[in-house]
Amino acid sequence: MRHPWGVTDRVPADRRLAGGATEAGSGRLRRRDTRLDSYVGSYAARTHGMTASAIRSLFAVANRPEVVSLAGGMPNISDLPLDVVAASLRDLVTIDGQRAMQYGPGQGEPVMREAICEVMKLEEISAHPDDVTVTVGSQQGLDLVTRLFCDPGDVVLCEAPSYVGALGVFRAYQCEVSHVAMDTHGLDPTALSAALSSLEQAGKRVKFLYTIPNFQNPAGVSQTLQRRAEILEVARRADLLVVEDNPYGLLGFDDDPLPAIRSLDGERVVYLGSFSKTFAPGFRVGWVLAPHAVRDKLVLAQESATLCPPTFSQFAVSSYLQNHDWRGQIKVFREMYRERRDAMLSGLAEHMPAGTSWTVPGGGFFVWVTLPPGLDSHAMLPRAVTARVAYVPGTAFYADGFGSRHMRLSYCFPTPERIIEGTRRLGEVLQYEAGVLQTFGTDVEADTVRGDRLYEAPGANQR
Repeated sequence: MRHPWGVTDRVPADRRLAGGATEAGSGRLRRRDTRLDSYVGSYAARTHGMTASAIRSLFAVANRPEVVSLAGGMPNISDLPLDVVAASLRDLVTIDGQRAMQYGPGQGEPVMREAICEVMKLEEISAHPDDVTVTVGSQQGLDLVTRLFCDPGDVVLCEAPSYVGALGVFRAYQCEVSHVAMDTHGLDPTALSAALSSLEQAGKRVKFLYTIPNFQNPAGVSQTLQRRAEILEVARRADLLVVEDNPYGLLGFDDDPLPAIRSLDGERVVYLGSFSKTFAPGFRVGWVLAPHAVRDKLVLAQESATLCPPTFSQFAVSSYLQNHDWRGQIKVFREMYRERRDAMLSGLAEHMPAGTSWTVPGGGFFVWVTLPPGLDSHAMLPRAVTARVAYVPGTAFYADGFGSRHMRLSYCFPTPERIIEGTRRLGEVLQYEAGVLQTFGTDVEADTVRGDRLYEAPGANQR
């Protein structure tokens, strides 16, 4: 008899049941479970660590027109000259469509790799096109690098907090993430050295340091040139590979780009770049600049993953770079994002309650907010969405559950007016939560020790 609630039943001999087979002729009692996913017992062990990111989970809600979304890091391409892009794509199809819509080399088109080397010169990187591998966005580049270097149980060092997409990659490859403290100048070299010593004593195998040196996602802080050199010195002493993820480096608001970490050491640093922030994300063109031996394995991994990166996208991006003042366009983006950053900082200063602090980014897309003691950004999110404002809770950016007193706010996409309105709504939510806390009380000390004193997360400005 078949029971809909999945209880045990006597299985006739020589019969097989969904969810498990019986031994022929045994007639013994077997448990029959109902499952929404009939393949759950067949997946690889690494799939158990695959979860939807907090940002993707927010996507449907945050994109409602009545909600001011300060959550996603979606670039604002409204200032992109679409007529120029359209003309370039039309010419590409009519003049060179036979080549642009065909398979290409696994390493990427030579014309694209040459153009990438020209872009990297802005951050003092001297590279040869042969050492560049084109990827489907820098996210795929990070996936390939992790696949090449990490076995299950290996350790990856990351800033605290770190990019949620990177944490998802490391989790998928069953890596152990060890966070390293930051301050207002980025990753702390002393904390990095201490973390390496502690992991060595514990018998752990550290494969690489993952860092975002410019306008870090999510904290918005940048490493000084001196700090970059100090981090490299720690890495040299420990024989540690550095993976430099740099999607925002050309989007500084005040100064010329700092030299990339890769410009200081060509053999110890694997560099990830992308056109998603400086051109348009829809083409999904990124790259990895790696030492020659690593490059060879990257190409093999790329060919096994995608056969070749999208040829049409590469020709489209390289045509844009050849036929348009892309440096001038980056300046336009910088000014547009600076206006939005200023609106965010103004709104925070006006609307945040006492005890709130935040970083002051010199570029990029994000502000990192530290809440007054006792407030929990994750628990508070449903109330914020009800108030028609969205953010990303700080817990999304830690592999170990910390970050409850933090949130990431993005200023890249909404208009300045919407940003101000969003901070007003958020401020009202925080004021309400602080009032509830004051009325009913909570174990503030325990919350602080659990989540946020362990890492001295940056928070330069304060209300």
